[in-house]
Amino acid sequence: MLSQPHGGRPIRIDTRQDRGAVILSVTGPLDLDSVAPLDEALQRVAQDGAEQVVVDLSAVTFADSSTINVLIRAYDALGPALRLAAPSAVLERLFALTGLDTVLPLYRAVEAALDA
Repeated sequence: MLSQPHGGRPIRIDTRQDRGAVILSVTGPLDLDSVAPLDEALQRVAQDGAEQVVVDLSAVTFADSSTINVLIRAYDALGPALRLAAPSAVLERLFALTGLDTVLPLYRAVEAALDA
């Protein structure tokens, strides 16, 4: 799925399955103008009853509070089925500053999230 937000900064969300998990790979900046496709994808997998959802964040180039809100809503909907993997340096810093690194399930790599 490709989204062209108002600012012209595209994001991409690729969905695949591996070992029974839905993996969402996110590429690009996530902000108020561009985070909606991720929110929709996470809502869809929650409604579909996915047993495990891994969000690969390694290619996220920017994130703001709207991203945090989407991830918290997803965790509320999916609980321990949600696993955030390979956060980029931008997201690692944001998670540490907000304390979310102690709340949300974070894994260094997609493989580690799948194995958990």
